[in-house]
Amino acid sequence: MRHSTDRILTSHAGSLPRTPELIAANEARTFSDDGFTLTSTPEFEKLRADAVADIVARQKAAGIDVPNDGEYGKAMSNAVDYGAWWTYSFQRTAGLELTEFNPIDSEPVRSEPGNVRLTSFADRRDWTRFAEAYQDPTSGIALGKNATAFPTCTAPLSYTGQDALQTDIANLKQALAASDLSEGFITALSPGSASRIGNRYYETEEEFIWAWADVLREEYKAITDAGLVVQIDDPSIAENWDQVNPEPTVEDYLAFTRIRVEALNHALRGIPEEQVRFHLCWGSWHGPHTTDLEMKHLVNTMLSINAGGYSFEAANARHEHEWTVWQDTKLPEGKVIIPGIVSHATNVVEHPELVAQRIERFATVVGRENVIASTDCGLGGRIHPQIAVAKLETLGEGARIASERLY
Repeated sequence: MRHSTDRILTSHAGSLPRTPELIAANEARTFSDDGFTLTSTPEFEKLRADAVADIVARQKAAGIDVPNDGEYGKAMSNAVDYGAWWTYSFQRTAGLELTEFNPIDSEPVRSEPGNVRLTSFADRRDWTRFAEAYQDPTSGIALGKNATAFPTCTAPLSYTGQDALQTDIANLKQALAASDLSEGFITALSPGSASRIGNRYYETEEEFIWAWADVLREEYKAITDAGLVVQIDDPSIAENWDQVNPEPTVEDYLAFTRIRVEALNHALRGIPEEQVRFHLCWGSWHGPHTTDLEMKHLVNTMLSINAGGYSFEAANARHEHEWTVWQDTKLPEGKVIIPGIVSHATNVVEHPELVAQRIERFATVVGRENVIASTDCGLGGRIHPQIAVAKLETLGEGARIASERLY
């Protein structure tokens, strides 16, 4: 993993807007009998490979030093339209089938002191507090109805995504070579986030999470064995806090989270930390976030994950002030932080001077060489493609300004 040794490097959190051609071609694909595995054709694969080469080149042109494939290999399916970062795993895992269970609107459960349990997505504390806004179709944050069916685990889990993953790896490596870039990353799901579906096979939640760890390890190793960086996407670490009702103590929540960290570290065993970056977020929807757990309570848990870099939201209005956490937190030797410097949650394009100032804050507390400027979360599907490009460009320009001052 590169460090900012002679200038501030830039990256982003993963998802980037897809081209109209790729969207149309994806919508034309058919599904296998399981209802959520997409079939493919040589024509589609050629279109996607060309799109990956193009998006990597455009990232470089915008000033991004460490790009990815835009998550173009993680196409959504009609059956599970709740975010490709999560649902792609359904298409690459055996042991799942469609049932009536849907985590979006399942029955709520309640926690007790010392016994933290996740409620339904629809029973989140923020979604409950702002129910009128979330149900108003003119609010811009209306939940609506997503998929009516989600996979449930009904048999032993096993990884089946080898071919799809190798295609992702080949597309990115070819695109990096064509753009003369030395490092790129591919995103992958965490065990804690993967396990937020129905389970009818494993006896306990812990057993289910560890089963996912064994499945996803195969993905992590394939990415890193190919010489790429794997980014572990894990909103469950922070986002689960809002999904526990009533609100638990911080101590109970961190104990509840520990198993998810241990399972992830088990899946990462033996993989060089310098090829792993971890992405923490509080959920990337555009609605109000008044119940987010504070970073000061999460930072040590995040740093206990066996990664060389830590990506986290730091630009949005709920979390920008938390850069001060690093005044009292020692970053382990040899590791980097990848803070969000521009936000996915607003159409306002940050001024390059503001970008530079945000970068400089972090550089003053952890060292300039240990900061890679990034986005809060994925830009794809959350803002207009033109705005996404402008945000990457202002990130690159702000990093240049900050580098002139810091080096």
